[in-house]
Amino acid sequence: MNQPLYVRVHPRDNVAIVVNDGGLPAGALFACGLELLEAVPQGHKTALADIDAGQPVVRYGEVLGLAATRIARGAWVREELIDLPEAPPLDRMPLATATPAPQPALEGFTFDGYRNTDGSAGTRNLLGITTTVQCVAPTVEFAAERIRRELLPRFPNVDGVVALTHTYGCGVAINAPHAEIPIRTLRNLALNPNFGGEVMAVSLGCEKLQPARLGLPILRDDEPFAVRLQDEEHRCFGDMVAAILRFAEKRLERLNARTRVPCPASDLVVGLQCGGSDAFSGVTANPAAGFAADLLVRAGATVMFSEVTEVRDAVHLLSARAANEEVARALLREMAWYDDYLRRGGADRSANPTPGNKRGGLANIVEKALGSVAKSGSSALSAVVAPGERVTGKGLTFLATPASDFICGTLQLAAGMNLHVFTTGEGTPYGLAMAPVVKVSSRTALAARWPDLIDFDAGRIASGEATLEQAGWDLFRLILAAASGRKTWSEHWGLNNALALFNPAPVT
Repeated sequence: MNQPLYVRVHPRDNVAIVVNDGGLPAGALFACGLELLEAVPQGHKTALADIDAGQPVVRYGEVLGLAATRIARGAWVREELIDLPEAPPLDRMPLATATPAPQPALEGFTFDGYRNTDGSAGTRNLLGITTTVQCVAPTVEFAAERIRRELLPRFPNVDGVVALTHTYGCGVAINAPHAEIPIRTLRNLALNPNFGGEVMAVSLGCEKLQPARLGLPILRDDEPFAVRLQDEEHRCFGDMVAAILRFAEKRLERLNARTRVPCPASDLVVGLQCGGSDAFSGVTANPAAGFAADLLVRAGATVMFSEVTEVRDAVHLLSARAANEEVARALLREMAWYDDYLRRGGADRSANPTPGNKRGGLANIVEKALGSVAKSGSSALSAVVAPGERVTGKGLTFLATPASDFICGTLQLAAGMNLHVFTTGEGTPYGLAMAPVVKVSSRTALAARWPDLIDFDAGRIASGEATLEQAGWDLFRLILAAASGRKTWSEHWGLNNALALFNPAPVT
């Protein structure tokens, strides 16, 4: 790509990002006559017109901030040249003022999944071993490895074993405000449709999070709780592990009787997330995910997007799209709760962008948020769900989570996600054991450099090799294929990040 190219998202924009791999040198001349006054890295912004000090810097048709000093046409518009604006006041947000009309339904799209007795469907057939406290995690991990090695070969229809280990359960103020968030998260993780109702559990015995507090209906009366390590019957470590293997074998027998059957696309619960974002994320990967999200909604599926701090500065775009005022107000309540949470911790939303985000061209949280919400597509926002809760309806849902990749992924799994779409600009080997992760790159250069980690190259949109519509349809088809059992790269390599609970309550 020799011809200097930039991407201008909206006609009102007075900045654009450089497309060319490796960036462009000073003196580079665009076809429109714009000449760069200095070298600009790929993905970083240049001014399309002179911007006086105090004047808005505009991208996506929205104000990123005010120019801290005069910025000349063709200059590199860096972070330090933009003053971060105040967060949009939540009491002035539009409430369902621009609710989109439903798009035509998509009929006939299916995937091969595992039908569950509660009506849900799994994209994988997994044995889950949940835990009540971190103390038992090493024992459970040890037992899980033995199950994989000694038992799984006898049960070819079972895709794997997942140990739901975590750092919670004791040494915590378990009755404090907000302690319900990690507890309900653990409960709902065990109810994920990819476990098919056959989760087993391991406790220690003396922990604060006693088994009954999880309230798991999937633990049968004839098997009240799988293994409690402090029970008198366990006279040594070997006894504990043997007991876990006995319970596992019973569940593996039931799971192995399951086979994939055609399921409508409406049985998908797809979580959308971005990590290692760059300036291309908002023009390639996230819009492609958003287009695919619209197709999923049209097919009757549930689509979740999350990450409160990466929505906060663009919340006005979403509250206007809410299905009704009740949904809009629920969205704003979650934003307000998180504002207060950050205040109590002596932080604000400006703490969100990472060094990698900035290296990739994102100047501040406003620019990051405007690109992030592109994942939501253009459908009406049908519901808002609190952290740790399950989604219960169809359509586009906002699940209120932190922006941490690991906490967000954990909360989306607890909400019922059976497939994950993860967009990235800088790149990450992120993966989840409980659900397939389709990794989408914002740049072709990343997909070329990491061909055995990236599942889908959305950078073709920036280079003109594919339209947004083409890329969106291709991603939609890949989602159906992955839901039907096609392995993603993170599954191929067994890359599974640990679960990370969101616990705003005190630790004692």
